[in-house]
Amino acid sequence: MAAPLPENEAARLDALRQYAILDTAPEQGFDDLVRVASILCGTPMSLMSLVDEKRQWFKAKLGLGASETPREHAFCAHAILGTASLVVEDARADHRFAENPLVTGNPNIRFYAGAPLMAPTGEALGTLCVIDQKPRQLSAEQIEGLEMLARQIVGQLELRRVTTALADALGGLKTLQGLLPICAWCKDIRDDAGYWNSVENYLQSATGLEMTHGMCPNCYERQTTQLRS
Repeated sequence: MAAPLPENEAARLDALRQYAILDTAPEQGFDDLVRVASILCGTPMSLMSLVDEKRQWFKAKLGLGASETPREHAFCAHAILGTASLVVEDARADHRFAENPLVTGNPNIRFYAGAPLMAPTGEALGTLCVIDQKPRQLSAEQIEGLEMLARQIVGQLELRRVTTALADALGGLKTLQGLLPICAWCKDIRDDAGYWNSVENYLQSATGLEMTHGMCPNCYERQTTQLRS
């Protein structure tokens, strides 16, 4: 049976797309974590699965040839409904999966365990999952290890997102012939249109960053000295 949609489905899909990872090439870092999951759990198959609107797509995989499957057949579509790992010890004995084409046919799934990939904002992007063609169980330590690896995957995704955002922000700092014209007296900056702006306004316009103000130790000492004199 197909899994229902999560209550936060729109926000979940938006969060997934912010990582700009769907349909990208394999990467060693994710491949390594998927392989470690397989070794940890003793399964011949493991996947980093991202659940899109109509499919689950595999960023990294071990022991499986397909690069994606329909969402209505995805075990991971059930796993993203909660925050805890989903463990299916024998799919043929589970009414949710007994008639699933991935159980009755290739790859003949019998065992599944998936740890949700939880974004910092609380949306489940997909799972790190391990699969076997025979029924089995995992120890509490193995499940905990799978969840730890899932957090490592999300950490890599977050680093990728923040790095990209930072690169975009820095790319938005437009300069004239590679130089940033700044007033030697008041420190205002001249933009490409020839207008002078404060440093705060220029950076906010160029990068979208919000500014906060404080006082450095040197200025604090200088100001307090002046007030005491």
